[in-house]
Amino acid sequence: MPAETKIGSVTRERYEELIAQDRKLVLDETKIQFKIGDDALEIEPPRPHGGSRPAAAEDGAGVRETLERFAEDIGLSYDQVRIVRHTASRWPREHRAEDVAFNIHRILEQREDRFEVIFDPPLHPRSGRRQWTGDAAKRLVGWQVDTPRSVQEKVEAIHDLAADEQVAARVATDFLRRPDVAFRAASDDTARHLFNKAQTARAQQFEQAAQDPADPRRKNPLAPALRAIDQNIEFFDLVGAFHKFVASLNRLVPQFHGRQLTEDARDVVLQNVARARAACDWVEHAVSTGETDMDEELARLLRGGE
Repeated sequence: MPAETKIGSVTRERYEELIAQDRKLVLDETKIQFKIGDDALEIEPPRPHGGSRPAAAEDGAGVRETLERFAEDIGLSYDQVRIVRHTASRWPREHRAEDVAFNIHRILEQREDRFEVIFDPPLHPRSGRRQWTGDAAKRLVGWQVDTPRSVQEKVEAIHDLAADEQVAARVATDFLRRPDVAFRAASDDTARHLFNKAQTARAQQFEQAAQDPADPRRKNPLAPALRAIDQNIEFFDLVGAFHKFVASLNRLVPQFHGRQLTEDARDVVLQNVARARAACDWVEHAVSTGETDMDEELARLLRGGE
Protein backbone atom coordinates (compact mmCIF):
# COMPACT_ATOMS: atom_id res chain seq x y z
CA MET A 1 0.00 0.00 0.00
CA PRO A 2 1.49 3.40 -0.97
CA ALA A 3 2.33 5.76 1.88
CA GLU A 4 -0.24 8.48 2.55
CA THR A 5 0.88 11.87 1.27
CA LYS A 6 -1.80 13.80 3.13
CA ILE A 7 -3.97 13.19 6.14
CA GLY A 8 -6.91 15.53 6.17
CA SER A 9 -5.55 18.88 5.03
CA VAL A 10 -1.97 18.40 6.20
CA THR A 11 1.02 16.45 4.96
CA ARG A 12 2.00 13.18 6.58
CA GLU A 13 5.06 14.85 8.11
CA ARG A 14 3.02 17.69 9.61
CA TYR A 15 0.48 15.20 10.93
CA GLU A 16 3.24 13.28 12.73
CA GLU A 17 4.54 16.55 14.24
CA LEU A 18 1.10 17.40 15.57
CA ILE A 19 0.60 13.87 16.91
CA ALA A 20 3.91 14.03 18.80
CA GLN A 21 3.01 17.40 20.33
CA ASP A 22 -0.51 16.39 21.30
CA ARG A 23 0.56 13.01 22.67
CA LYS A 24 2.92 14.87 25.01
CA LEU A 25 0.01 17.11 26.09
CA VAL A 26 -2.14 14.05 26.79
CA LEU A 27 0.59 12.53 28.96
CA ASP A 28 1.11 15.87 30.70
CA GLU A 29 -2.63 15.94 31.40
CA THR A 30 -2.37 12.38 32.73
CA LYS A 31 0.28 13.49 35.21
CA ILE A 32 -1.91 16.43 36.24
CA GLN A 33 -4.98 14.24 36.76
CA PHE A 34 -3.07 11.72 38.83
CA LYS A 35 -1.50 14.55 40.86
CA ILE A 36 -4.94 15.99 41.67
CA GLY A 37 -6.20 12.51 42.49
CA ASP A 38 -3.26 11.85 44.80
CA ASP A 39 -3.75 15.22 46.52
CA ALA A 40 -7.46 14.47 47.01
CA LEU A 41 -6.48 11.11 48.53
CA GLU A 42 -4.07 12.84 50.88
CA ILE A 43 -6.77 15.30 51.96
CA GLU A 44 -9.43 12.60 52.24
CA PRO A 45 -7.95 9.07 52.35
CA PRO A 46 -10.42 6.31 51.46
CA ARG A 47 -12.23 4.84 54.45
CA PRO A 48 -11.99 1.12 55.10
CA HIS A 49 -15.37 -0.55 54.67
CA GLY A 50 -17.13 -0.25 58.02
CA GLY A 51 -14.18 1.57 59.56
CA SER A 52 -13.86 5.01 61.00
CA ARG A 53 -12.72 8.09 59.15
CA PRO A 54 -9.22 9.44 59.78
CA ALA A 55 -8.86 12.80 61.51
CA ALA A 56 -11.47 15.16 60.12
CA ALA A 57 -10.73 18.33 58.23
CA GLU A 58 -10.34 21.48 60.32
CA ASP A 59 -13.99 22.42 59.93
CA GLY A 60 -15.22 18.89 60.70
CA ALA A 61 -16.89 18.56 57.27
CA GLY A 62 -17.67 15.16 55.78
CA VAL A 63 -15.78 13.62 52.88
CA ARG A 64 -18.01 15.07 50.19
CA GLU A 65 -17.99 18.55 51.70
CA THR A 66 -14.19 18.47 51.95
CA LEU A 67 -13.76 17.33 48.36
CA GLU A 68 -16.30 19.91 47.16
CA ARG A 69 -14.26 22.59 48.90
CA PHE A 70 -11.04 21.23 47.38
CA ALA A 71 -12.61 21.14 43.90
CA GLU A 72 -13.91 24.69 44.23
CA ASP A 73 -10.54 26.01 45.42
CA ILE A 74 -8.68 24.55 42.39
CA GLY A 75 -11.40 25.42 39.86
CA LEU A 76 -12.81 21.97 39.12
CA SER A 77 -16.17 20.32 39.72
CA TYR A 78 -16.75 17.86 42.53
CA ASP A 79 -17.39 15.06 40.00
CA GLN A 80 -14.02 15.67 38.30
CA VAL A 81 -12.22 15.47 41.64
CA ARG A 82 -14.22 12.42 42.70
CA ILE A 83 -13.30 10.55 39.49
CA VAL A 84 -9.56 11.30 39.57
CA ARG A 85 -9.40 10.51 43.30
CA HIS A 86 -11.04 7.13 42.76
CA THR A 87 -8.80 6.26 39.80
CA ALA A 88 -5.69 7.31 41.72
CA SER A 89 -6.76 5.01 44.54
CA ARG A 90 -7.02 2.09 42.09
CA TRP A 91 -3.60 2.79 40.60
CA PRO A 92 -0.77 3.13 43.13
CA ARG A 93 2.14 5.11 41.72
CA GLU A 94 4.36 2.08 41.14
CA HIS A 95 1.73 0.42 38.93
CA ARG A 96 0.93 3.34 36.61
CA ALA A 97 2.02 3.29 32.97
CA GLU A 98 3.64 6.65 32.27
CA ASP A 99 3.04 6.44 28.51
CA VAL A 100 -0.65 5.51 28.81
CA ALA A 101 -3.39 8.14 29.08
CA PHE A 102 -5.31 8.67 32.31
CA ASN A 103 -8.56 7.72 30.55
CA ILE A 104 -7.18 4.24 29.78
CA HIS A 105 -6.26 3.80 33.45
CA ARG A 106 -9.79 4.84 34.38
CA ILE A 107 -11.41 2.32 32.01
CA LEU A 108 -9.21 -0.56 33.15
CA GLU A 109 -9.39 0.26 36.86
CA GLN A 110 -11.98 -2.44 37.67
CA ARG A 111 -9.94 -5.34 36.28
CA GLU A 112 -8.23 -7.52 38.84
CA ASP A 113 -5.27 -8.01 36.48
CA ARG A 114 -5.02 -4.32 35.55
CA PHE A 115 -1.41 -3.96 36.75
CA GLU A 116 -0.29 -6.57 34.19
CA VAL A 117 -2.78 -5.78 31.42
CA ILE A 118 -1.87 -2.11 31.10
CA PHE A 119 1.70 -3.03 30.13
CA ASP A 120 0.46 -5.43 27.44
CA PRO A 121 -1.48 -3.25 24.96
CA PRO A 122 -3.28 -4.86 22.01
CA LEU A 123 -2.15 -4.62 18.40
CA HIS A 124 -3.63 -1.58 16.67
CA PRO A 125 -5.19 -2.67 13.32
CA ARG A 126 -4.19 0.50 11.46
CA SER A 127 -0.75 1.33 12.82
CA GLY A 128 0.37 -2.25 13.38
CA ARG A 129 1.84 -1.17 16.73
CA ARG A 130 0.88 -2.28 20.20
CA GLN A 131 -0.90 0.68 21.73
CA TRP A 132 -3.89 1.49 23.87
CA THR A 133 -6.92 3.30 22.53
CA GLY A 134 -10.14 4.12 24.33
CA ASP A 135 -12.08 1.58 22.28
CA ALA A 136 -9.45 -1.15 22.83
CA ALA A 137 -9.73 -0.66 26.60
CA LYS A 138 -13.53 -0.63 26.45
CA ARG A 139 -13.55 -3.88 24.47
CA LEU A 140 -11.40 -5.49 27.13
CA VAL A 141 -13.79 -4.56 29.95
CA GLY A 142 -16.98 -5.17 27.94
CA TRP A 143 -18.09 -1.56 27.54
CA GLN A 144 -19.80 -0.21 24.44
CA VAL A 145 -17.20 1.27 22.10
CA ASP A 146 -17.32 4.69 20.45
CA THR A 147 -16.51 3.36 16.97
CA PRO A 148 -18.10 -0.09 16.47
CA ARG A 149 -16.23 -2.46 14.14
CA SER A 150 -17.55 -5.97 14.59
CA VAL A 151 -21.10 -7.01 13.73
CA GLN A 152 -21.89 -7.51 17.42
CA GLU A 153 -20.58 -4.04 18.34
CA LYS A 154 -22.70 -2.45 15.61
CA VAL A 155 -25.77 -4.40 16.77
CA GLU A 156 -25.19 -3.22 20.35
CA ALA A 157 -24.87 0.38 19.15
CA ILE A 158 -28.17 0.10 17.24
CA HIS A 159 -29.86 -1.42 20.29
CA ASP A 160 -28.62 1.45 22.43
CA LEU A 161 -29.91 4.07 19.98
CA ALA A 162 -33.23 2.25 19.59
CA ALA A 163 -33.95 1.79 23.30
CA ASP A 164 -37.12 3.86 22.87
CA GLU A 165 -40.01 1.68 21.63
CA GLN A 166 -41.12 4.21 19.00
CA VAL A 167 -37.59 4.47 17.61
CA ALA A 168 -37.20 0.68 17.61
CA ALA A 169 -40.50 0.21 15.75
CA ARG A 170 -39.49 2.77 13.11
CA VAL A 171 -36.06 1.16 12.66
CA ALA A 172 -37.52 -2.34 12.42
CA THR A 173 -40.07 -1.19 9.84
CA ASP A 174 -37.40 0.52 7.74
CA PHE A 175 -35.13 -2.53 7.90
CA LEU A 176 -37.92 -4.95 6.92
CA ARG A 177 -38.38 -3.01 3.70
CA ARG A 178 -34.99 -4.42 2.65
CA PRO A 179 -35.70 -7.84 1.07
CA ASP A 180 -32.56 -9.55 2.36
CA VAL A 181 -33.17 -8.28 5.88
CA ALA A 182 -36.82 -9.31 5.73
CA PHE A 183 -35.84 -12.80 4.60
CA ARG A 184 -33.28 -13.26 7.37
CA ALA A 185 -35.74 -12.01 9.96
CA ALA A 186 -38.34 -14.47 8.67
CA SER A 187 -35.77 -17.27 8.98
CA ASP A 188 -35.66 -16.73 12.75
CA ASP A 189 -38.35 -18.93 14.30
CA THR A 190 -38.88 -16.68 17.33
CA ALA A 191 -39.05 -13.48 15.26
CA ARG A 192 -41.47 -15.09 12.81
CA HIS A 193 -43.68 -16.39 15.63
CA LEU A 194 -43.81 -13.00 17.37
CA PHE A 195 -44.50 -11.19 14.11
CA ASN A 196 -47.28 -13.64 13.27
CA LYS A 197 -48.75 -13.18 16.74
CA ALA A 198 -48.64 -9.39 16.43
CA GLN A 199 -50.09 -9.65 12.95
CA THR A 200 -53.05 -11.64 14.25
CA ALA A 201 -53.63 -9.19 17.08
CA ARG A 202 -53.49 -6.26 14.66
CA ALA A 203 -55.99 -7.93 12.33
CA GLN A 204 -58.38 -8.51 15.23
CA GLN A 205 -58.12 -4.85 16.24
CA PHE A 206 -59.04 -3.65 12.77
CA GLU A 207 -61.85 -6.18 12.47
CA GLN A 208 -63.31 -4.81 15.70
CA ALA A 209 -62.79 -1.25 14.50
CA ALA A 210 -64.58 -2.00 11.25
CA GLN A 211 -67.65 -3.13 13.21
CA ASP A 212 -67.68 -0.04 15.44
CA PRO A 213 -68.74 3.12 13.55
CA ALA A 214 -67.46 5.28 16.42
CA ASP A 215 -63.94 3.86 16.35
CA PRO A 216 -61.59 6.49 14.85
CA ARG A 217 -59.42 3.79 13.31
CA ARG A 218 -62.24 3.07 10.86
CA LYS A 219 -61.62 6.45 9.24
CA ASN A 220 -57.87 6.33 9.63
CA PRO A 221 -56.30 6.84 6.17
CA LEU A 222 -53.45 4.52 7.23
CA ALA A 223 -55.80 1.61 7.88
CA PRO A 224 -55.43 0.01 4.41
CA ALA A 225 -51.66 0.11 4.70
CA LEU A 226 -51.77 -1.38 8.18
CA ARG A 227 -54.13 -4.13 7.09
CA ALA A 228 -51.74 -4.93 4.27
CA ILE A 229 -49.23 -6.12 6.87
CA ASP A 230 -51.29 -9.33 7.00
CA GLN A 231 -49.71 -10.28 3.69
CA ASN A 232 -46.15 -10.00 4.97
CA ILE A 233 -45.89 -13.43 6.56
CA GLU A 234 -47.03 -15.09 3.32
CA PHE A 235 -44.48 -12.98 1.46
CA PHE A 236 -41.73 -14.15 3.83
CA ASP A 237 -42.74 -17.78 3.45
CA LEU A 238 -42.85 -17.56 -0.34
CA VAL A 239 -39.46 -15.86 -0.58
CA GLY A 240 -38.11 -18.39 1.91
CA ALA A 241 -39.34 -21.28 -0.21
CA PHE A 242 -37.52 -19.92 -3.26
CA HIS A 243 -34.40 -19.26 -1.24
CA LYS A 244 -34.33 -22.86 0.05
CA PHE A 245 -34.92 -24.16 -3.48
CA VAL A 246 -32.09 -22.12 -5.00
CA ALA A 247 -29.75 -22.84 -2.07
CA SER A 248 -30.37 -26.57 -2.43
CA LEU A 249 -29.62 -26.47 -6.16
CA ASN A 250 -26.50 -24.40 -5.54
CA ARG A 251 -25.32 -27.12 -3.15
CA LEU A 252 -26.34 -30.19 -5.15
CA VAL A 253 -25.82 -29.42 -8.85
CA PRO A 254 -22.02 -28.89 -8.64
CA GLN A 255 -21.74 -32.43 -7.26
CA PHE A 256 -22.73 -33.77 -10.70
CA HIS A 257 -19.65 -32.32 -12.37
CA GLY A 258 -18.10 -35.02 -14.55
CA ARG A 259 -20.78 -37.58 -13.69
CA GLN A 260 -22.99 -39.33 -16.22
CA LEU A 261 -26.57 -40.22 -15.22
CA THR A 262 -28.44 -43.16 -16.60
CA GLU A 263 -31.14 -42.39 -19.11
CA ASP A 264 -33.87 -43.19 -16.58
CA ALA A 265 -32.28 -40.95 -13.93
CA ARG A 266 -31.90 -38.15 -16.42
CA ASP A 267 -35.58 -38.43 -17.38
CA VAL A 268 -36.61 -38.16 -13.71
CA VAL A 269 -34.51 -35.03 -13.23
CA LEU A 270 -35.84 -33.42 -16.41
CA GLN A 271 -39.44 -34.21 -15.39
CA ASN A 272 -38.84 -32.39 -12.12
CA VAL A 273 -37.24 -29.48 -13.96
CA ALA A 274 -40.45 -29.20 -15.99
CA ARG A 275 -42.51 -29.25 -12.78
CA ALA A 276 -40.32 -26.55 -11.22
CA ARG A 277 -40.53 -24.41 -14.35
CA ALA A 278 -44.33 -24.74 -14.43
CA ALA A 279 -44.52 -23.86 -10.72
CA CYS A 280 -42.35 -20.77 -11.28
CA ASP A 281 -44.56 -19.68 -14.17
CA TRP A 282 -47.61 -20.13 -11.93
CA VAL A 283 -46.05 -18.01 -9.17
CA GLU A 284 -45.11 -15.30 -11.64
CA HIS A 285 -48.68 -15.21 -12.98
CA ALA A 286 -50.17 -15.17 -9.45
CA VAL A 287 -48.05 -12.28 -8.13
CA SER A 288 -48.53 -10.30 -11.34
CA THR A 289 -52.30 -10.69 -11.66
CA GLY A 290 -53.51 -11.88 -8.26
CA GLU A 291 -55.07 -14.92 -9.92
CA THR A 292 -54.08 -18.26 -8.37
CA ASP A 293 -56.29 -20.61 -10.40
CA MET A 294 -54.56 -23.37 -12.36
CA ASP A 295 -55.75 -25.42 -15.29
CA GLU A 296 -56.05 -29.21 -15.24
CA GLU A 297 -52.75 -29.77 -17.03
CA LEU A 298 -50.82 -27.59 -14.59
CA ALA A 299 -52.46 -29.25 -11.60
CA ARG A 300 -51.55 -32.68 -13.00
CA LEU A 301 -47.97 -31.60 -13.66
CA LEU A 302 -47.53 -30.19 -10.15
CA ARG A 303 -48.94 -33.41 -8.68
CA GLY A 304 -46.18 -35.28 -10.44
CA GLY A 305 -47.95 -36.23 -13.64
CA GLU A 306 -50.05 -39.02 -12.11
